[in-house]
Amino acid sequence: MRIAIRTLALLLVSFLLFAQDPGKAPEKKTEAPAETPLKALPYIPSLDVTAMDTSANPCVDLYKYSCGGWEKKNPIPSDQASWSVYGKLNDDNFRFLWGILEDAAKPSPKRTKVEQEIGDFFNACMDVSAVDKRGVAPLEPTLEAIAKLSSKRQIAGLLAHEHMNGGAGMFAFFSEQDAKDSTQYIAAVYQSGLGLPDRDYYLKQDGKFPEIRTKYLEHVGKMFELLGDSPKQANSEAKTVMAMETALAQSHLSRVDRRDPYKNYHKLKVGELEKTAPSFAWAEYFQGSGLPGLKELNVQHPAFVAELENQLKTRSLNDWKTYLRWHAARSHAQLLSQPFRDENFGFYRRYLRGVPAPPPRWKTCVRGVDNELGEALGQVYVERAFSPQLKADALDMVKRIEEQMDKRVHNLDWMSPQTKEQALIKLHKMANKIGYPDKWRDYSSVQVERGDYFGNVARADRFENNRQLGRIGKPIDRGEWYMTPPTVNAYYDAQMNDINFAAGVLQPPLYDAQLDDAPNYGNTGGTIGHELTHGFDDEGRQFDAEGNLKDWWTAEDDKKFRERAACVIDQYAQYLVVDDIKINSKLTAGEDIADLGGLILAWEAWKEKTRNEPLASRDGFTPEQRFFIGYAQWDCNNERDENKRVNAVTNPHSPGKYRINGVVINMPEFGQAFSCKAGDPLVKPADKVCKIW
Repeated sequence: MRIAIRTLALLLVSFLLFAQDPGKAPEKKTEAPAETPLKALPYIPSLDVTAMDTSANPCVDLYKYSCGGWEKKNPIPSDQASWSVYGKLNDDNFRFLWGILEDAAKPSPKRTKVEQEIGDFFNACMDVSAVDKRGVAPLEPTLEAIAKLSSKRQIAGLLAHEHMNGGAGMFAFFSEQDAKDSTQYIAAVYQSGLGLPDRDYYLKQDGKFPEIRTKYLEHVGKMFELLGDSPKQANSEAKTVMAMETALAQSHLSRVDRRDPYKNYHKLKVGELEKTAPSFAWAEYFQGSGLPGLKELNVQHPAFVAELENQLKTRSLNDWKTYLRWHAARSHAQLLSQPFRDENFGFYRRYLRGVPAPPPRWKTCVRGVDNELGEALGQVYVERAFSPQLKADALDMVKRIEEQMDKRVHNLDWMSPQTKEQALIKLHKMANKIGYPDKWRDYSSVQVERGDYFGNVARADRFENNRQLGRIGKPIDRGEWYMTPPTVNAYYDAQMNDINFAAGVLQPPLYDAQLDDAPNYGNTGGTIGHELTHGFDDEGRQFDAEGNLKDWWTAEDDKKFRERAACVIDQYAQYLVVDDIKINSKLTAGEDIADLGGLILAWEAWKEKTRNEPLASRDGFTPEQRFFIGYAQWDCNNERDENKRVNAVTNPHSPGKYRINGVVINMPEFGQAFSCKAGDPLVKPADKVCKIW
């Protein structure tokens, strides 16, 4: 995927604080203009010459040449951890959705059912005084239930209720496609239970990790104090949480290992799971999750479940109550009164990611509606911002890029005919989903009340969890989307074998119907090729045309692919992220491979489409140069150092600069377009160029 999704899903976008020049008098501070809702999305061209820094040499740094002006003109907003072209479009989309929701929130007999749902949900979120007045009261039923636990066996029923209503802790439970039978949904237990972003935060002793653990202890303690505990008690409870989470973290698979689908698949009978962790009342948990007759499931990481059993056996009931209270407060903090919101923001955003200020309330509430009632909000968005012609144009581009992939597979000199045949079958079965689902999700059963934001979120979470768990054992719905229409993102799903482009990512400056094909194919075409290539990257290639985890490669072809992928991995391992931290290129391999394959496909599709067209220079740039500048400008960005450190551990995408320069250095067409010379930093010797697809 071009940008990581899921909580991701939502773009975490951020603010650069410039050091003041001591030789100059401080400038007079002026208030930034107040943000207002948008009635229409603003237009920004997909090739913006004002975003460039033409004093830079593109053969040395295409990213700076294309984005240097953008970086100077776009400091990171104070509520963001980073800021980018994607992030700015996401913000514009949010302001447009804000306008939609403000109108929908006004009581009127003319409101449609969908407008009433999203409008009342938004209104409840915007009523901050009502949220603050309730304090911790919405959480009290959960805290009381934890206090009343009289045995560790009772944890299961309580945890099921929490998970169904949006809470977190111990492990994650959800439905997924069966990796070896892609026609069916299966239940899955997944490693979880931590309050820090990744296992490395608990285990590593270098860099800032020890300091982060100290700050985390302080944060957990403050949250316990907000729940009413004394400072001494809160300090002791924080240490208990840290000890328990550290033990769980030691059993977590690393993010690199989790990219291996075989390490994530361990299909067991429920009885086998109960033998692995007999201290947890699984039957009561499944009963509380609406699955009393569950027979089998995927235990993605058995070693984690075994450690969960160890903690259940060795930790006291009081320790587990402490752990559960913490995760109840942590997972719901943003829905509670301001002291909880401030403390949560102070650690997770201000300290971990360097964000100076929380987002304005309207933005929190737009995100809340998009998260909880996304396809209802998406219906209105699509009606106003995504035309049938735009959908048709995007699909045409997809088809042209797929044709180029077909040609490349046929012409590969390193792949055998047997493997080529299977690759082509997979390519031709790949489904293309553009803009929005064919069938909208019906949220009419979700009770939405003005004045009860916490309750609205819990009821929407329960609706979604019931929907997802209720499909276990049933045929796959291949029309389902895993992001909402306004999302500025795209993704490939290896088990569905489909590529998905939300309406939000097909807007200027990413896709610009007013400009020529060159920057559009460089930008959106590169994204389309990127997602298509994910079907054949180091992870996606392990699934067949039907989406089943299956070895369809000959042994010799598998070896040759790995050798070629190693070229990309070795190249990106040399790039510096921040301080002395380099890219974990085994984590980013899939995205790096997709970036390279995607732009090559886009280039060839553009060349084929315009083969008989007269192409002229524009703005002083040749069509070929416009293609590469358009590509580079999709990822103009600024990012805080704190956020870079988090992403270096958790993000499967390389930093923006390297997603541009690291690709074009492997495309001789780039060097030709800018008349680069042998020895220039972005020119590789022919025998060193990374070539896969």
